[in-house]
Amino acid sequence: MVTEVKTIWEDLGEEAVAEVESLSRGYLDFISEAKTEREVIDFFVEKLKRAGYRNIEDDIELKSGDRFYCINSGKSLAAGIIGKNGLDNGIYMLASHVDSPRIDLKPRPVYQDEETNTTLLKTQYYGGLKKYQWVNLPLSIHGRIFTRDGKEIRLSLGDREDEPIFLIPDLLPHIAKMQRDRKLFEGIEAEEMNVIFGSTPEKSGDNRFKDRIMKLLKESYGIEEEDLASSDISLVPAGRAREAGLDRSMIVGYGHDDRSSAYTTFRALIDTKSPDDTVLAMFFDREEIGSQGLTGSKSNFLEYIVMLIMRKMAKRSDPADMLTLLRKSRVISADVSAAMDPSFKDAHDTHNAARLGSGIVISKYSGHGGKYSGSEANAEYVAYIRNILQKHDVPYQFGTLGKVDEGGGGTVAQDFARYGMNVIDAGAPVLGMHAPFELLSKVDLWSCYRAYRAFLLH
Repeated sequence: MVTEVKTIWEDLGEEAVAEVESLSRGYLDFISEAKTEREVIDFFVEKLKRAGYRNIEDDIELKSGDRFYCINSGKSLAAGIIGKNGLDNGIYMLASHVDSPRIDLKPRPVYQDEETNTTLLKTQYYGGLKKYQWVNLPLSIHGRIFTRDGKEIRLSLGDREDEPIFLIPDLLPHIAKMQRDRKLFEGIEAEEMNVIFGSTPEKSGDNRFKDRIMKLLKESYGIEEEDLASSDISLVPAGRAREAGLDRSMIVGYGHDDRSSAYTTFRALIDTKSPDDTVLAMFFDREEIGSQGLTGSKSNFLEYIVMLIMRKMAKRSDPADMLTLLRKSRVISADVSAAMDPSFKDAHDTHNAARLGSGIVISKYSGHGGKYSGSEANAEYVAYIRNILQKHDVPYQFGTLGKVDEGGGGTVAQDFARYGMNVIDAGAPVLGMHAPFELLSKVDLWSCYRAYRAFLLH
């Protein structure tokens, strides 16, 4: 059923409320524990193995009912189930991304400022964010460091109450005249986003403050300074996601975009037991910066996994056969949309804006201005998706991302459309997208789960 102004909560029975709360509890744990793309993939793979999924790159064959997964460089993932019909009707795919805007460290991040008695970290922001939102905010450090001899060191510090946190300081308002003439988005410049990392020195030496920090890194983690150049280390908001609102109807947390879609996609896959057609969930990295690179949706990971599936099923797997299979496959690009902001309604077209609590948002097209750099589902496919959602009694709404010339955005959809696949964007409406903390309705999370599962079952 289409829900526009109406909220899902109005017609929710006790059993459905229990489902909403159960899903939300699992999501709260997930989004609090898995804050980087590597941590998300580790989280999913552990549960896939427990559920009987096997690594498709091992020496295995695939037949109806078999469950499989494939990891791409630790940062993206594919997982699926071979359906009763094999590949006859194509593959039903859900595609989300597991990266979120954050603060990364530069290759040579550690430096000291003896004038201020501090050791600091130099950073580079990742993805589209408002830089001023990330200052004077408790941050935790998450990352993987790889030493010259191949050793992997895992780093997670700042999320527990007994652990130190980190901060990018801002000027106090009493002496901030130099910032007053800056535009809002330029209130903090990129090179001013330096993290205070320590403030105690060694007793002697030319780099007493820096030497103290490097000594602690060596003692605690076995990290040399040059190891930081071969690492993926990020700063993200510290602490757990929390229920929000006096009625506890929402969730505030870091990275609803797009880990809410990733989690509901994953749950939809795990809870699908015997699909008629083959289903595949794809979890990509690097969407927030254009999807290029080894682990993004513009890589050949999709081609690789599809050809592996065909080969393991003893099917012809040359490029022509792969493209024929893809052209009859169907995709949902599982990505969040913007909920209409009650304080900034003028940024939205209120006739086409998504509402918090009204269900998954179906977005016929993305892009900006004259639909530039976006994907668009054809009308027939929109009707097909509507039919599935209504058949399974899933609440949904249609929405666009703001007024036409106000901005816009893109998703991984276009990277599937180029193979001739029918694809549409669908995800939860979110308030404060790309901020350190975003707001999501529990019923929208539940609606996404039900929509994605309905699509896999169709």
